[in-house]
Amino acid sequence: MIKSLDDYRQIVGDDALAEIYTQARRLQGRRVLHINSTHQGGGVAEILSSLVPLMNDVGVEADWRILHGTPDFFVITKKFHNALQGGSLNLTDIKRQLYVQTNEAFSTYCHIDADCVIVHDPQPLPLIKFYKKRVPWIWRCHVDLSHPNETLWEFLKTFILRYDVDVIST
Repeated sequence: MIKSLDDYRQIVGDDALAEIYTQARRLQGRRVLHINSTHQGGGVAEILSSLVPLMNDVGVEADWRILHGTPDFFVITKKFHNALQGGSLNLTDIKRQLYVQTNEAFSTYCHIDADCVIVHDPQPLPLIKFYKKRVPWIWRCHVDLSHPNETLWEFLKTFILRYDVDVIST
């Protein structure tokens, strides 16, 4: 069931909802595109399945796109995930190429028509390389980056530094 902001009135109260609607007025009619790599089964998918309808409910035109990849792509990015949390990784040229090429392929059929793009986690991180950046791009990382694998971190930084804002949480 799709929730509306009003469904939370008894939990947060009238004042909190009024403040949310007041703050949202500045963004009404703006288009925000979220991009991640799965529509279910992960924390980001759980967040977006609630956040996108709530954003639309307050007048922000939110959309959500899913990066498509091969099973090999997802095996590699799972290793990236573990390496970002301190695990070891043999970052071969083949792994780098598959990672980047998957994002490039997705960019050929994913039209971006938004006022802001929010890319969630490392899987779609390289997308920014394949678009003419005309609007703010935000990288939203939900992975613990306290002790990242240095080799992987140096590779990913080449994409991260292209973003206007990075939001990191664990």
